[in-house]
Amino acid sequence: MNKTRAFALIPAAGMGKRMGASMNKQYLQLGGIPIVARTLQVFQDSPLISGIILVIPEDEIPYCRREVVEKYRFSKVLDVVSGGSERQHSVLNGLQALQDHTAPDDIILIHDGVRPFIDELILQQSIDLATTGVGALVAVQTKDTIKVVHDGTVVSTPDRSTLWQAQTPQSFKFGQILAAHHQALQEGFLGTDDCSLLERFNGTVRIVNGSYRNIKITTPEDLVLADAFLNQTAGGRP
Repeated sequence: MNKTRAFALIPAAGMGKRMGASMNKQYLQLGGIPIVARTLQVFQDSPLISGIILVIPEDEIPYCRREVVEKYRFSKVLDVVSGGSERQHSVLNGLQALQDHTAPDDIILIHDGVRPFIDELILQQSIDLATTGVGALVAVQTKDTIKVVHDGTVVSTPDRSTLWQAQTPQSFKFGQILAAHHQALQEGFLGTDDCSLLERFNGTVRIVNGSYRNIKITTPEDLVLADAFLNQTAGGRP
């Protein structure tokens, strides 16, 4: 009987305009190493992961292969594919690139290329939950009070105990999330994350408790915080 395997799909095709840097945020240095390389290293080192697909802007593929994949010897990277106009399109491109490598029941972990502080326990819990046939959403409970605002006026205050901040990875059976993406494409639906597509596809999504360290590095302030996290841990090379 074939054993269920897990693959990582890493979208890193964003332009990073909020960072205000001269290069895309995934290549900014974190402790002397590109952020995306630190993220990839987690999946490269994990015995849970059989292969990786990296999704980046098309014109950056030669640079990324040379300066990230080859330089840091990421042997699990099966392919580097071009992104689309939206993150959702980039993920679909990555899923299509995985079709020759996966079976419908294999697990796909979709993880932001600029979240380098994901840990092995969360990966294991995500895979275990997704194996049951539900979407596994890594998330943390919101710390702040959230206001619903319309035209500058507060209209309601949701119960904070019901509010969770979505992170990644978001994990699924391959056939399940590919079908949800195809349906969204056919219907012209653009979701805010991959779990929203499964929700719309009448699938069940359950929470995996995440970590407040699992930040997405999108602003200069995030980079300062990431440096602080890095300084708390041993090692320099990813």
